[in-house]
Amino acid sequence: MVLSGRLVALAAVGVLLAAWSAAAVLIYAGLLVAGIVVDLGLSARIASLRLRRDASSPVRLTEQGETVLTFANGGRRTLRAVVRDAWVPSAGASPHSQPVTVPPGERRRVATALVPTRRGERHTGRVTVRSCGPLGLAARQRQLDVPGRLQVLPAFGSRRFLPEKLSRLRQIDGAVLVRQRGQGSEFDSLRSYVIGDDVRAIDWRATARSRDLVVRTWRPERDRHIVLAIDTGRSSAGRLGDEPRLDAALDASLLLGALAARAGDRVALVAADTAVRARLGLATGRDVLPRLVGALAPLEPALVETDPQLLAAEVLRQVSKRSLVVLFSALDTAADTGLLPAARVLAGRHEVVVASASDPALGVLAAARTDPGDVYTAAAAELTLARRTAVVDQLRRLGAHVVDAGADVFASKVADAYLDLKAAGRL
Repeated sequence: MVLSGRLVALAAVGVLLAAWSAAAVLIYAGLLVAGIVVDLGLSARIASLRLRRDASSPVRLTEQGETVLTFANGGRRTLRAVVRDAWVPSAGASPHSQPVTVPPGERRRVATALVPTRRGERHTGRVTVRSCGPLGLAARQRQLDVPGRLQVLPAFGSRRFLPEKLSRLRQIDGAVLVRQRGQGSEFDSLRSYVIGDDVRAIDWRATARSRDLVVRTWRPERDRHIVLAIDTGRSSAGRLGDEPRLDAALDASLLLGALAARAGDRVALVAADTAVRARLGLATGRDVLPRLVGALAPLEPALVETDPQLLAAEVLRQVSKRSLVVLFSALDTAADTGLLPAARVLAGRHEVVVASASDPALGVLAAARTDPGDVYTAAAAELTLARRTAVVDQLRRLGAHVVDAGADVFASKVADAYLDLKAAGRL
């Protein structure tokens, strides 16, 4: 039983009767108790309710979704209730509570808006139903289990870079005329020699049939394999501004997946720390983005030290053909966690890009020199940056390409690395 604010106000009025007589107070109190009993007796029984939750459609991070509860009143009295659909705070449920009136034998739907602030699966708590009587003095209240979840997809903020990258991809593929010779491995066409062309591209047989020198042009080969290897361990939980490093990797993965799908390449995914968290076989065409989003959405950073050898072994198990492996990890801890040996193994069989979103706070801390405390902090930041630079040098000596950029342009730089390799005929 729940007592209402109206009852409290009426009880406060009854206190004033104490100045008149004690008997009046007792009579007034008895009337209030009788009112409570009558109100509870006339309120609808919550046990007669049947609740059903409609499945919520997936939404992108920060976009608005909706969850709908259907109330079916199987009792004999009209339900006058206040309903609270309790979600985890990161689901962004509003309003906090809603009134609902359901006549006997009828149904009503109650919608709650959801604006999630975190990616992944958001789950409900219990639904609290407070059935009020017609006098508004007291109410029945129960919590009911109505399971539900909302899948929150990555925001894919890097899609703003997609038109620019697609334009460059068309240039590389020869759909847009550019004054350069493609360096791919698939024959495209013959054209007249111009100064600056590689003499090795001269087609002597075609030249013999023509009055001019003729060269072969090439285009990047399609149906190449791209493997996205994502470190979901402790380092991926580091905050870069308002988001963890893992979210920057997911955003870059979606942009790269969209480009590769348009280029006709096949995309696979492996995400791991001490265990494999997600695995996606080679996909191509229109299947890439939906499958990639579905695999990436549930990923969360795990507060464990990643086993890079496990991640490398999963990549090697996933593809046997020479492929482009984009390894998303942190350079700050690479020397301590075994990333370098794993990169060496992968670089021996595949083209490897190691991508790491850098923390802008390091540059700010390294520049602060106003007092002795700031100087010590700056020295620590400089030491971290120096270790990061040393790791980058070692990775490049192993033959890996390194992308080290701030989170705001990280996805764009990763896409550029893919396009550069494609333009150079390395894929």
